[in-house]
Amino acid sequence: MAALKPLFCPGPLGRRNFLRAGLLGMSGLGLSAWSQLHARAAEGVRQGTETSCIFVYLHGGPSHLETYDLKTEAPDEIRGPFKPIATNVPGMEICELLPHHARVADKFTLIRSCSHDCVCHDDGAQIMLSGRRTPFVRQPGFTIPNQFPDAGAIYKRVRPNGRDGLPSYVAVPHRQEFAGPGYFGSKFEPFQVQANPNSPTFQVPNISLPAERIELMQNRLTLMRGFDRIRREADGRGQMEAMDSYQQEAVRLLTGDAARSAFDLSRVDPRERDRYGRSQFGQSLFLARRLVESGVGFVHVEGREFEDAAGRTLGNWDDHAVNFHIFNAMQGRLPWFDQGVSALVQDIYERGLDKRVLLIVTGEFGRTPRINSQVGTSSGVMQPGRDHWPSAMSILVSGGGMRMGQVIGSTTSKGETPKDRPLRPSDLMATVYGFLGVDQHREFLDHTGRPLPILENGEPIRELVG
Repeated sequence: MAALKPLFCPGPLGRRNFLRAGLLGMSGLGLSAWSQLHARAAEGVRQGTETSCIFVYLHGGPSHLETYDLKTEAPDEIRGPFKPIATNVPGMEICELLPHHARVADKFTLIRSCSHDCVCHDDGAQIMLSGRRTPFVRQPGFTIPNQFPDAGAIYKRVRPNGRDGLPSYVAVPHRQEFAGPGYFGSKFEPFQVQANPNSPTFQVPNISLPAERIELMQNRLTLMRGFDRIRREADGRGQMEAMDSYQQEAVRLLTGDAARSAFDLSRVDPRERDRYGRSQFGQSLFLARRLVESGVGFVHVEGREFEDAAGRTLGNWDDHAVNFHIFNAMQGRLPWFDQGVSALVQDIYERGLDKRVLLIVTGEFGRTPRINSQVGTSSGVMQPGRDHWPSAMSILVSGGGMRMGQVIGSTTSKGETPKDRPLRPSDLMATVYGFLGVDQHREFLDHTGRPLPILENGEPIRELVG
């Protein structure tokens, strides 16, 4: 298979503000933060034995050459300063800054040969989270609009019912801004926590109400539905249907005990939380484990916020030289990453979740094999970095009753392209959908009424599923 040639990218993208749609004014019910909830929970009951997925998305695109695919024999302009270390799996080596990973390597598998041709954060996020490439021509300064539903939205569409009033799809602390429900519409947005689980005062806004408020809220909703039926006839975009869904789902969250228990970290043994690391990333992973254990089917963790030893925020993984000194950033970021991911992997197995919970850890692409230096925007000095590189990337998979303790595929001597067993994002998503019991060939109608399959192509990765 011919190597994919990356397209031109105009450079690092600034952080884009979220487009937040308010749901409904409910101040008379004491729900002043209703429009900030982004709480889309599902009704009904789901058996706890059904499968769940924790999808950890490393926004910005981590360097495979500094994490899971080091090239110490490459020339100076390719290899970084970090050394590989052995793991408890013979022949598998990873970065020396991932010692906790090394001790649980028999409980995860590394994919080193995934590639695609989406060179920027927006289209890269879309192909990695949906398995489909949005067919738009890129222009400088133009953000490609999301068209296809991401995996969480697909899951919510196919399996909308969480257990005991819990959502079927949750994003911690929020979903990836470049992905989303696509042509499904806002009804299939996740419940977005929108808070830092590492904060001493962490709580999900308006997750519960006093009993007297519950009765008042239900009476008000009954009254409003009468008015809504009149307005719905004039609604040409399906927003009223989405509002009805939000109301029903949020009421279940607000009136039930399951959600309050799952999201409440204040009563957890601090030692249990300490294992994940007291960072936003680590505590997001800890919350994700509690959610799937409680009955949530799909949890998206946006893994972009890290702090260094001095408490400075290192931001995401977009390690252009103008953004970060990549090696300094990795020294600050990887210990938090190592502790959180390894604790989650270990917990999945120790708590007997390894057959019903699948963990995916990935970004949108890898980084350029060749190191480049530029003046840092913040530092004001020349510093090394790596740019976007979708032609090679590494992905971690754990649990799901799949085959662990192996490396799938490899890259060329400089980490440029797959050397053997080339895979595409659609293969990864076919594996995820197969595990979740979702038919990847199932079709849904888009905005124009055209039937579109969940995936156009892709096969479950045989080395994982057997």
